[in-house]
Amino acid sequence: MFRRTFWFTTGVAAGVWATTKVNRKLRQLTPESLAATAANKALETGHRLKDRAVGFALDVRDGMAQREAELEDALGIEDNPELPAPRRYTAIENNRSNPKYIEDSTYSYNRNEDH
Repeated sequence: MFRRTFWFTTGVAAGVWATTKVNRKLRQLTPESLAATAANKALETGHRLKDRAVGFALDVRDGMAQREAELEDALGIEDNPELPAPRRYTAIENNRSNPKYIEDSTYSYNRNEDH
């Protein structure tokens, strides 16, 4: 009698365990659950790719700075060279006292010369 009770209880426990596993797997295979899982994996992949891209960009920037320093040393370029003053030319001077600014320019206003 004890043997039958043991095997009956074992069978019930196995059935409950199997039913629980099957129901859990069925819930994982619903369209909503699959969509949520796919979205989570896509987000994780995106974050990993972003981190790798940022790391790559930083490595490239460091390499560029190192190579630029090597080239500056090889060419003997100073760190802070004196730059010439910026040149600014006016297209047309607004000087009403000197009406000759049109005659002094090299630009021709004749539209027939373009053809």
